[in-house]
Amino acid sequence: MGGGGAGAAVVKDNMDYTLFSWSKQKGHNPIAVKYAEGVYLYDYDDKKYIDFSSGLMNVNIGHGNQRITQAVMKQMQEVAYVTPSCVTKVRGELGKKLAEICPGDLNKSFFTLCGATSIENAIKLARLYTGRHKILTRYQSYHGSSNGAMTASGDPRKLPVDSQQAPNFVHFDLPYLYRWEYGEENLLKETVASLERVIAYEGPANIAAILLEGESGSSGCLQYPKGYLKAVREICDKNGILLIMDEVMSGFGRTGKWFGFENHGIIPDMIAMAKGLTCGYLPFGCLQVSDKISAKFDDTVLALGLTYSAHPVSCAAALETLKIYEDEGLIENTVAMSKYVNEQVELLKQKHPSIGDFRNTGLLGCIELVKNRDTKEPMAPFNAKPDEMLVMNKVAAKIRELGMYTFVRWSYIFIAPPLCVTKEQIDEGLAIISEAITIADESLPNPSKGGA
Repeated sequence: MGGGGAGAAVVKDNMDYTLFSWSKQKGHNPIAVKYAEGVYLYDYDDKKYIDFSSGLMNVNIGHGNQRITQAVMKQMQEVAYVTPSCVTKVRGELGKKLAEICPGDLNKSFFTLCGATSIENAIKLARLYTGRHKILTRYQSYHGSSNGAMTASGDPRKLPVDSQQAPNFVHFDLPYLYRWEYGEENLLKETVASLERVIAYEGPANIAAILLEGESGSSGCLQYPKGYLKAVREICDKNGILLIMDEVMSGFGRTGKWFGFENHGIIPDMIAMAKGLTCGYLPFGCLQVSDKISAKFDDTVLALGLTYSAHPVSCAAALETLKIYEDEGLIENTVAMSKYVNEQVELLKQKHPSIGDFRNTGLLGCIELVKNRDTKEPMAPFNAKPDEMLVMNKVAAKIRELGMYTFVRWSYIFIAPPLCVTKEQIDEGLAIISEAITIADESLPNPSKGGA
């Protein structure tokens, strides 16, 4: 729990008076974080935890950067809030900076509060612009927990509220290479053909947009077949369908580029952003829109609005965050550290027979543990029940005990540290993960070093 008296009191107040996301409320055992700096969290006993998932893959610049504090204080001393119908200097500066960063004609920013509100407004705008109603999305994806965004997601967290799902969302399956049995060249053919069939069945003239993550995140970093997003872009252009890229998790350097889709050589019609835009220092999001789309609303009412849209203080945090990426060379560091992580995990594979696969783009990666490398049976299945999580729960508990905070889900251990991470810190983190994975190795029918 962390913190003897003080930490225990903090945990008790939180347990007694607040609710926790995606959890049973009893038996929760959170880390009581007293302060954080760089890639580390510290509890009330000053126990140090290396943050290997950047919070929820959002604290890209690392914890405790006081440049954000100063920028926020300065803005609050000038003006803390104005209605979105008024403007501030920082709003225009941020919009201009995002236009510089974004490729093509993605020059207009609609500022939101978070990832889900970016997605909700992307869906609304796609329907307003096209006059069509259907949105196509992928199974095994996550776009947020508000009603529309959750329905758009292909994540089992939506199943308990399925009776309340929003209408006119259609999901398609997109297999990934690790469990595809018919050769990589056939994977692209089949996935593109499958999408084209769904579009034909649903009626191209009914489809407003295809919504995809720039790179898969919490579903398990499930990588696109090579050439897939280019094919999707062509299909969209052919059928008058908009392409919305959800870069909430994969944006802002996380994949070694400003945006995940830039690894695939395409330009979408809209980009949903949040997380790395302010790195969690303040809640904030943005829907970046092409000039082509925004021009439609020059003489037509744009029916989107939020009380806190373009909040000046959040704009100030975002603008300073973008400067930090550049000043500290964080995207370049991501590329270098990605190469190092990939090399080191390859060595771990030789040591741990339970490691089945490692999927990583930049510093958005996860190790998948399996019961058998030949059959690729996962250590815990998709949407695992509690009794199917026994081994992975022990692995997760050991990771925490050894001084790491990271996202562990089903058979996945995520490796997504802040982009300021060093080789030494990667070594420190991977040593903890390696020790924890030994528990999974020992659960195998014939545990042995490496091989199998």
